[in-house]
Amino acid sequence: MSDQNSRYFLGIEGGATRTTVLLADESNEVVANFTAGPANLRLMESGELAAHLQAIRQRLKSHPTPSAIGIGLAGARLAADHDRLAQAVAKVWLGVPCSPSDDLITALEAAAPIPGCCHQVLVLSGTGSCCLGRVRTSEAWREVKVGGRGHILGDRASACHIAQLALRAVIAQADRTDEWPALGADILAHLLMNEPESLIDWSLIASKTALAGVAIPVFEAALTRDDPIAVEVLDRAAEMLAEDATSAAERLEATTETKIQFVFNGAVLLKNPEFMEQVGTKLISTFPNAVLSPLDRPSVWGAVALGRHVVAGIGEESSRQSPTAPPPPSTPPVVEPLWQPEFRSPTESRNPRSTNFSDVSIEEGIRIMCEEDRTITDAILAASEDIAWTVRRVVQAFADGGRLFYCGAGTSGRLGVLDASECPPTFRADPEQVQGIIAGGRTALWSAVEGAEDDTAAGQRSIASRGIGAKDIVIGISASGHAPFLWGCLEEAKSRKATTVLLTCHPGYSAHPLPDRIIVADTGPEVLTGSTRLRAGTATKLILNQISTLAMTHSGKVIGNLMVDLNPSNIKLRDRAERIVCELTGREQAEARSALNAAGWIVRDACEALGYRGKA
Repeated sequence: MSDQNSRYFLGIEGGATRTTVLLADESNEVVANFTAGPANLRLMESGELAAHLQAIRQRLKSHPTPSAIGIGLAGARLAADHDRLAQAVAKVWLGVPCSPSDDLITALEAAAPIPGCCHQVLVLSGTGSCCLGRVRTSEAWREVKVGGRGHILGDRASACHIAQLALRAVIAQADRTDEWPALGADILAHLLMNEPESLIDWSLIASKTALAGVAIPVFEAALTRDDPIAVEVLDRAAEMLAEDATSAAERLEATTETKIQFVFNGAVLLKNPEFMEQVGTKLISTFPNAVLSPLDRPSVWGAVALGRHVVAGIGEESSRQSPTAPPPPSTPPVVEPLWQPEFRSPTESRNPRSTNFSDVSIEEGIRIMCEEDRTITDAILAASEDIAWTVRRVVQAFADGGRLFYCGAGTSGRLGVLDASECPPTFRADPEQVQGIIAGGRTALWSAVEGAEDDTAAGQRSIASRGIGAKDIVIGISASGHAPFLWGCLEEAKSRKATTVLLTCHPGYSAHPLPDRIIVADTGPEVLTGSTRLRAGTATKLILNQISTLAMTHSGKVIGNLMVDLNPSNIKLRDRAERIVCELTGREQAEARSALNAAGWIVRDACEALGYRGKA
């Protein structure tokens, strides 16, 4: 039980990929620590910000109330931003003092202080980059910022910029020598591409995160084989980052004699020590008395420090209790509890039949997995009534001009995207008719996007951006039923009058009040505890097969068991199209091919041109 006289400090730091929350006591013992979805103040409407903070408070409800809060969000640059942030916090944590700032100041606050050092410069390089310098005066901190402004206008020596430099250098060398460089091959492998020309289309649609990911093979190539292009690119990037840090220091009137602390943060620096050393060496050559401080603890500790400053009366110029904030109500607001199942998902329980899985032979492992998979169809058959209801609603949606959306995170999201992507070639469906939405977007198809599945607001935005309405049906997929992203999707879809369905392997969610229908395939514990890509994933794929196949069949896309609306986009499918026409019309293959050519390779039209009017 916590001491009622103890003080607790809550730190919240939000950026482009996640929000980190840390509650610590007076001795810096961690009381609670978790992550939530991204939080850039400039990209969040007031309602989104309030919901984000309320969700954090809800997750902390079993912990002591903080004595003070420090919060730093990306985009909170101006005094007006700080006021807005303070007001939002004041509405969630009534009467708790708050020190609002941005995610750059939290990084500087997290750095261990250097005695006798009044100058600090944060050197940040991750997906984006910038340098923030500050110097303590008799009145307050004076700050200057160099760089940033996004990967189109700035962010020099960020992962995005390094990727751009490398791509351009690779292509330039290929044009000069007519040979694709080794670094280019590494980049294609990283992007799962087969040929260089694919980079053109990708570059037109690549997200900032996807572009930043290309820096990974650049660093690997420089480290493992001294790839000349990679080495040159990183040399240029180190020079640029050192230039920006130097400019920040000089604008603070630092001289070669000044003792200045350079704080290094961001994955580009902290995960690549050789690159960080390059930047540091250049800085020391200009400022011989400088101290280089790689940030050795999460910068959310800087947010905790901001909260401590409020209580201690230090740096109160940064603490904002806006005079325009509304007075606290006489009674605390009621916080709606999050719906939770009464028991843990069976997929998280240990499977008694595979407890010694790591010790058995490969052959025995195959036998165990096959035996476990035999139970999958029984679990699906038990849910057949709910699956059939869902299929009928999808058929009706298609007839009304509506669409089918799958949404989920991780394996569940990938399976939804996979099933959606198969509908256009299999049934000549419009790509808009069946769509997959995955937490974290395109990158999440082949790699984990940290914090994506925990972002409820991102789920809501995904549904809103697709213009989903009453004619549509949204199927949320989650083996465990937990993913907040999925519930954001379903909540937003429900508010827009769309039909909502939950597909899960957790029977505890069968009574959830939100979805219109719930499909539960209780596949039980996995061979590997919690690895829902196994039986739960297989069951999910089979059910999605049934939903899309039966819905398309009952929408007239199939005759007998023949796909008369397939899109014959390659040799194999053209051969299949010819055989379908032959099967339905009794004509020879040459006649079938001629009819298909005349009909633009639309199987149904070719069959009708050859006189087919009946059933298979």
